[in-house]
Amino acid sequence: MEALLDLDAFVKTLKDKGYDGYFHTESCCAGALWESISGFLEIIKNGNDAPLLANFLHLSTYLEWNGEDKPRVECNMWVKYENGKFDLEQTEMHIKRTDRYGQLLKQSKLTDLTANSIPTKMEAIAQVSEKYKEEIPPKRRGFRM
Repeated sequence: MEALLDLDAFVKTLKDKGYDGYFHTESCCAGALWESISGFLEIIKNGNDAPLLANFLHLSTYLEWNGEDKPRVECNMWVKYENGKFDLEQTEMHIKRTDRYGQLLKQSKLTDLTANSIPTKMEAIAQVSEKYKEEIPPKRRGFRM
């Protein structure tokens, strides 16, 4: 059983895996991971929003963004949160690549993740990246005799 993590340890774990972009926590509180989560938890603490459903936090971020007119990779993860601690033993992650219009190109769903098994940002992107065709050598032109 892995230890429960406080916010700082949780953020460090994800940053060490390359997740250093901007996030939304429960579809609000845009910002760096620490700011996004702590902002959302402050809203909950002040009673300005509904309590957490089933003690899971939904975090979303773009893993790859090259502009409005390019395909992008989005990551959504659900992390167990209880009594001020994060439990990475029950994490679920959905990764999807969409085209510039938002149409799904490829997706991947990872379940039962732990702090050690959460893929790095680059591994997550690779899960939904297009496979490049091997270059086939050109056929020789000429005649056989």
